[in-house]
Amino acid sequence: MELKISEYLITKQEIQRLLKPRAMNAHKGVFGHGLLISGSRGKMGAVCLSAKACMRSGIGLLTVHVPACGEQILQVSVPEAMLSIDSQMDFISELPHLDKYNAIGVGPAIGVKRETQQMLKLLIQNTHVPLVLDADALNILSENKTWISFLPAESILTPHVKEFERLTQPTTDEEFRRKLQKEFSVKHKVYVVLKGANTCISTPEGNCYINTTGNPGMAPAGSGDVLTGIILGLLAQGYKPFEAACIAVFLHGLAGDLYVDDFSEESLIASDLTDYLEEAFKRIKN
Repeated sequence: MELKISEYLITKQEIQRLLKPRAMNAHKGVFGHGLLISGSRGKMGAVCLSAKACMRSGIGLLTVHVPACGEQILQVSVPEAMLSIDSQMDFISELPHLDKYNAIGVGPAIGVKRETQQMLKLLIQNTHVPLVLDADALNILSENKTWISFLPAESILTPHVKEFERLTQPTTDEEFRRKLQKEFSVKHKVYVVLKGANTCISTPEGNCYINTTGNPGMAPAGSGDVLTGIILGLLAQGYKPFEAACIAVFLHGLAGDLYVDDFSEESLIASDLTDYLEEAFKRIKN
């Protein structure tokens, strides 16, 4: 497939244009209800990072579906979120009812057990809203590539380079990888947020949008979980998938830059990104 690549930069001015003002009489019901499906024993930290970032992105209501071992952890760590508890203690095996959710995110730390894979298959088959798929959800897709064609149109996939290679093919050629990314988005009608230095968003139209924020301090584990939460929160509020992806990657990177301005790249951890989201929103608006 030969397609002309059109590349654009994601700038502060563009994000200012995309952000919606909030009405004075707004309430939680106006800003959507999101569902985050995440977690397994020993990896509940990823759930907390993603859920807290989602709440910080302006969502009205968030329900987190977790294995039973995560109930007390989430209730204490993210008291603003509601919980849906799986019948399994250590991993996710069930799909909660989906009717009331405006957006759904799935993948951080869910593992790849057979029951979890079946849950993801049912989610893809039964949801009517765009999904945000990250981490183990992408690893499951890489083992069941026929499922990719059944993803809801305009879903958002957020792989790092190795996860993307599992979905497509290994390559060390950055230009060829960009071509693969664009073709993947066009073929499957999805957005791909390829994470890394200068995170790139490819669209179903074959365009690429390059982020202009972020720094090497954002490399440690958990940074991607935070990004997933931000995207989910924006989608639930009614932002279109393209808007949610662009705003999220810019905010995510800007939060990292603001932290480094105050401290250092070496000391940055994922939870710092969530803590600096409020300042990132403020900087964009001002």
